[in-house]
Amino acid sequence: MSSKPKVVLWSKTGCHFCGEIKSYLESQNQPYENIQVDGNDALRDVLETKYGVRFVPVVEVGGDNKYEALLNPDLEELGKVLESYSQAV
Repeated sequence: MSSKPKVVLWSKTGCHFCGEIKSYLESQNQPYENIQVDGNDALRDVLETKYGVRFVPVVEVGGDNKYEALLNPDLEELGKVLESYSQAV
C-alpha cells in the first residue's frame, strides 16, 4: 500500500505560482505544510542557507528526514516527484 510523502511548500501571499501549486496539491488530496515567508526575512535566510535561494515557491518532498527540493517547480515535475515517492513508500 502506498502512502503520501510529506510536502512542505514555501510561499508568499499574492504569488501566482504558489497558488497554482497549492491548488494542484489540494486537487491531488496531497497534504502539505505551508510556510509563509511574507515579511519574514529569517525564513528567507533559511531558504538561502539550505538551497542558495531567497525566492518562492520552493517545494520540499520526502519523508524520514530526507527531502528533495524543487526550486523552480512546475506542476508536471511536481507530479512526477510525488508519484515516485508514493511508489517508493
